[in-house]
Amino acid sequence: MAKWRIPGLAARPRFTSRATVLVLVLCSLVAILAYPARQYIAQRGEIAAQRAKAEHARQQVDELRREKARWQDPEYVKAQARERLHYALPGETPFVSVSPQPSPGAKPSTDAAAGRPKAVKPWYATLWDSVDAADAALPAPRPAR
Repeated sequence: MAKWRIPGLAARPRFTSRATVLVLVLCSLVAILAYPARQYIAQRGEIAAQRAKAEHARQQVDELRREKARWQDPEYVKAQARERLHYALPGETPFVSVSPQPSPGAKPSTDAAAGRPKAVKPWYATLWDSVDAADAALPAPRPAR
């Protein structure tokens, strides 16, 4: 089919002025709403993080309340005193088992709770020995003339 053209009429433009104005208005609306939308999304993320943090704190409070209730029980307090402080009831003979001394060629054993080697001497003896060693150190040599 052939296109019919009326002589004297110009070809109609693809975008009219109304369409151009509509496109500009839509683009400006997108540009205006982009920042608040981004802020809204960021704030929703912060709110979710704060809610998770509050829930974690609530769980910790519940755990501490349960532990406080356990400490109100006299039998639990007795059991903890016996275990942690090595207390004994009257008429009982308390004892603490001590591991034997290692042989001189053996590696030093590690403390299971802390994962570090057991100290041969107490810390204050080691500290005092280092003070004595620093006191007995030779004075620095004088520069040659």
